[in-house]
Amino acid sequence: MSAIPDAEALYTTLLSGVKALMRPDTKLVGITSGGAWLVERLQKDLGLAGAPGIISSAMHRDDFARRGLSASAQTALPFDVNGADVLLLDDVLYTGRTIRAVLNELFDFGRPACVRLAVLVDRGGRELPVAADFAATTLTLPDTQLLALARADNGAFSLKVEDNK
Repeated sequence: MSAIPDAEALYTTLLSGVKALMRPDTKLVGITSGGAWLVERLQKDLGLAGAPGIISSAMHRDDFARRGLSASAQTALPFDVNGADVLLLDDVLYTGRTIRAVLNELFDFGRPACVRLAVLVDRGGRELPVAADFAATTLTLPDTQLLALARADNGAFSLKVEDNK
């Protein structure tokens, strides 16, 4: 297994990558829950007005029957999706199934002009043809392990590895 990188250092790299992807009208949208934590901090650190968008994959997951509704935040998009330049943010890109579900959710709200993706960690293992426009790092883990972003009470990020049960 690769060493688990420092999530705060990765956040700094992600911030630079997101700055490079930003256009004057870009709307940031975080995927619950790790991506939502990232987008809240990015919105503030980039000095963007208003609240960022939050999007949930729960209603469009192909494993909905097994997982059900998660307790995490539901979709809140404080802008008109039609014609918008959307930059999705997530903590870990793995199989691509969450991104597929999020795109379905996003299109339920309208038809954006452009949708791009930035992630903290790309761990490979794709099952669908999904690629990030920016990844702060790539990391290889066995399929038996899950990688997730954690947020401390003070807002500091860390990455944790868990066995996939």
